[in-house]
Parts: sequence; structure tokens; C-alpha cells
Amino acid sequence: MKVCKFGGSSVADAAQVTKIIDIILADPDRRIVVVSAPGKRNSADTKVTDMLIKLASASLSGEETESQLMAIVDRYAEIQRDLNLPPEVVKEIERDLRDRLAGDKSHAGMYMDCLKAAGEDNSAKIVAQAFRARGANAVYVNPGEAGMYLSSDFGNAQLLEESYSLLAGSLLGRNELVIFPGFFGITKDGKIATFPRGGSDITGSILAAAVKADIYENFTDVDSVYPVDPRVVPDVKRGIPTMTYREMRELAYAGFGVFHDEAVRPVVKAGIPINVRNTNHPELPGTMIVQSRRVIAGGVVGIASDDGFCNLYVDKYMMNRAVGFVRRLLQILEECGVAYDHMPSGIDSVSVIIRTRNLNGETEKIVMDRIRNELHPDSVTLTRGYAMIMVVGEGLYYTVGMAARATRALAEAGVNIELMSQGSSEISIVFGIKAEQRNKAVRSLYNEFFNLK
Repeated sequence: MKVCKFGGSSVADAAQVTKIIDIILADPDRRIVVVSAPGKRNSADTKVTDMLIKLASASLSGEETESQLMAIVDRYAEIQRDLNLPPEVVKEIERDLRDRLAGDKSHAGMYMDCLKAAGEDNSAKIVAQAFRARGANAVYVNPGEAGMYLSSDFGNAQLLEESYSLLAGSLLGRNELVIFPGFFGITKDGKIATFPRGGSDITGSILAAAVKADIYENFTDVDSVYPVDPRVVPDVKRGIPTMTYREMRELAYAGFGVFHDEAVRPVVKAGIPINVRNTNHPELPGTMIVQSRRVIAGGVVGIASDDGFCNLYVDKYMMNRAVGFVRRLLQILEECGVAYDHMPSGIDSVSVIIRTRNLNGETEKIVMDRIRNELHPDSVTLTRGYAMIMVVGEGLYYTVGMAARATRALAEAGVNIELMSQGSSEISIVFGIKAEQRNKAVRSLYNEFFNLK
């Protein structure tokens, strides 16, 4: 059995929905279809989820909502008309939206989740109707009725463990195609709650793990996962055929945007392969993400980068003899609610790499004051404007000289390395550089490891 998830671009209009139907009907093993809310039809368009958030915000503020509501209804009506579906499906969607809009506003987060979830919910209903119009035995399944129980952390809900067995009981053994809306579930008291970032990916991953699928197919708008951001290296043409979960995790952390790594945790834990594919080119194999793969010594699978980091540098003579110094430093960050990303250190100094968004305003002042007053360092500085670049590949573990190749490539490109770290897994090397040199650094590393000089 295969579980297939289709993102917003795949349900943006009738032509895209038709592609979904063709893909699913071409393979009888594809039995569960998870859909997102309609995405952008073009670069100037607006995602339905964004329209719903704006609608909910207007309603909570007591502003006019009718025109915004009808704009959302019109998005679904366009899909309905172009697919030649009965107009009743749009009337049902409009009734649903009006019911949600008139709901309880006493809890803003709960109200927002209820409106946001309408995007995926109504998308699934119209997609199920489209399958039936093609003669397929397809049924819309409501997440709450299927057993998708979530915590009451509205906007950031987490799955309750008991849901796995409930979902398996609801979905296994069906003769119909299951069309399942992504992004949301219900709390134990029956309230709609949504997942955080990557919500529909989370739903697809959960369902694949629950039914113990043979494969989780994640359909998007790219042919495969590329070894480098095409916006930085436009010449990149060849995708990654196979990568491991560990490689995916490292690359996703450092800015790879195919999907959020946390979203696929359930299938990774269950050992289910992930196949990233393109709805617009379903004949292509895409990228397989697996537990393990054949590794070639020296092989690099990808180069990822992200900016928006700062370097908290603490210097103290004889730091290596000060028992508990680093523990107390991290405790200060913990008590101030600041997460860190990397921590290279020397004998008398330590650098803590932090995402700048986590250390702003009053929090920064509190952290710096506490370090000075409690740890009495010789100096403490905070430098912003850093980018982190990560060279990733299982082949790094087996090969001498990989770091030398990377540093030489950066040096030849005139990129100064501010800091360098190799993870304990030894499948990645991290470089900290000034943000303005990020693109130049990525291009130089890509040319070095993918032989494009």
C-alpha cells in the first residue's frame, strides 16, 4: 500500500486535480490520498490558507468579512466548474465556511484553527467528488471521525499516541480510495486543532506510519530533491536519486525546503521509505529517502545553507579548568528560553551559534548581563550577520581529506571561514561565514564536490 500526499500547488486548480486523479488511478497500490488546501495558481496569486487566516483575523477584529469569504468560495467554485462537478459541492463549502465564521470566538487560537482547517477539509471534499466523477470508488474521510486526535495546543497541536491504532482501524481494509484532508485533527473534546509548519506533510507521514505503508509518496512541484538550491546555482539539473534519513535531516536543518524534517518523523521512525515526486512529471522517479543506501567514499549528497544566525562568543582564561562553565552558560540560555544550534569551543573560549530571531531585544540584554555577572568572562560579544553552510553526505565518514577540499574551495573563492564544526555523526561539515558571502561560498563548494569547474 502507498500513501500519497499532494501539496497546495497540486490542488491549485482543476488541471492540477486532474493530474492527481490520473496519478492515483495509474497505480492500484495508491490507496490513501492526503491533500492540502489550494495553493497559488501563479506567482501573483494567494494561497487559500492565507486567505482563511486573513478572514479569521478580520472576523476576530470585527471587520467586514463577506467579500473575503466569497473570494474563498470563488476559488473552490472555479475548480468545481472546470471539473464539471455538481454545483451542490460549492454550496456545501459555502455553508461550511459560514458555520465556521459564526463559531465561538472566545478563544482566538481555537477560532483561527477552525477557519484555517477549512482549506484542507473542503479541498478533500471537492477532490473526492472529482474522483467519483471519473468513476472511481472514492470517499472523503474526516480526520476526527477517523481517530486523528491531537493535543489542545491550537496552531501547534501534537498527535496523541493512541491515534495510530485508531487510524489503522479506520483506514485499513477499505475497498474505497480514501481522500483525507491534511493539516488538522480534533482534540478529545471535539475541537478542531491544526499542526504547526508542514501540516499536510505531518498528516501524510502519520497515516503512512499508522497503516504501515510500503512507501510514502510526497508529491510536490519539483522533479526531485536537488543537491543545492537552484536559486543559488541555476545550472544544477540533476537531482539526488537516493539519500538516507540522516542526510535528509542534516540538509533540512540547514535550509533545504522540500519539506520540514519534523513533518516526516513518523515515517522515519517506522522505517518507511519516502519518495519525493513531481505532480507535473509523475513519470520521473524523484528522490528516494531510505534508512540506508550504498555509499561511495568521498560522495557528497548535498550542500545546504541558511542565514539569520549570530555568534555568542565567550572568552575566559583557563576556561578548560573551570568545572561546569559551559553547563552554566547553557543553563543561562535555557532559563531565558534561547535554543542554540552549534557550539564549537577552544581551550579558553566557546562560540554559541544561535538563530538571531531567538535572541532579540530584552532577551539579548538579559542573556549578556547574566553571562557577565554570573560567569565573569574576560570578554563576551554577540556578532550578527552569520550564515551556516553544511556539506552533507554519508561518504564523508569514510574519506580522508574532505574538510581540506572544502576549506581549499572556500579559500580560492575568497570566503573567510569564521568557524568550522564537524558533527559527531561525521556525515556533515558545518562552516560559519558572513552572510553576504553565502551564495559565493555555496557555489564554490558545489563546483568542488560536483565537478563543475
